[in-house]
Amino acid sequence: MAIKGVSLSVAQGELVSLIGANGAGKSTLLQAICGLLSRWKGEVLFQNVPIKGIDPPGIVRKGISMVPEGRLIFPPLSVMDNLKLGAYTMYRRKQHHQIAQDLEMVMTLFPVLKERIHQPAGTLSGGEQQMLAIGRSLMARPQLLLLDEPSMGLAPLLVDKILKTLVDLRENGLTILLVEQNATAALKIADRGYVLETGRMVLQGTAADLLADEEVKRAYLGKDYEQFYEGLNS
Repeated sequence: MAIKGVSLSVAQGELVSLIGANGAGKSTLLQAICGLLSRWKGEVLFQNVPIKGIDPPGIVRKGISMVPEGRLIFPPLSVMDNLKLGAYTMYRRKQHHQIAQDLEMVMTLFPVLKERIHQPAGTLSGGEQQMLAIGRSLMARPQLLLLDEPSMGLAPLLVDKILKTLVDLRENGLTILLVEQNATAALKIADRGYVLETGRMVLQGTAADLLADEEVKRAYLGKDYEQFYEGLNS
């Protein structure tokens, strides 16, 4: 059993980080929220309405979008086509004007995508592909954005850029649940955080409290935490 007895909440307008080691159950939890797991017990409420049992397209239409671990872009397709695929529910409703607005928003958020708009997505760098994956999810106009390990495999400068983008999105009213192994970086930008360990929630609190917690420092932030954290703040 990947997760058991897990309970968490994300308030509107919050950025909440979920941290934990590999195999803790973080990705499984996101997949359950998004309707990608068919067999599990419990419930998920979105805006106080139960959404368990709704298929993934229906979850997206409800206002939840996920940036999956490993990005999962479509390499042979162009950057533009990848972004348009993120808006498939909008196309079904023939909301072409809104799609054009959202494309412009994504290009403003990630100017490099505009420069590479006709390139095959597989030719982008790892950081550019992560920007594309985030942009594709934003094209669905989510009210809640889930991200699964967005810093994975990226250089520190690119990690900073991605995380700053998440802060900007939160400041513009988007609600975010961020799953990250990079605990320091995730808690640094979060309002609150949860710690998942072998399928169970073992700690929760404000991001500042978790950053100061000695057990969290020992288990997740490493012995060089103080120097690293000071570097992020400089």
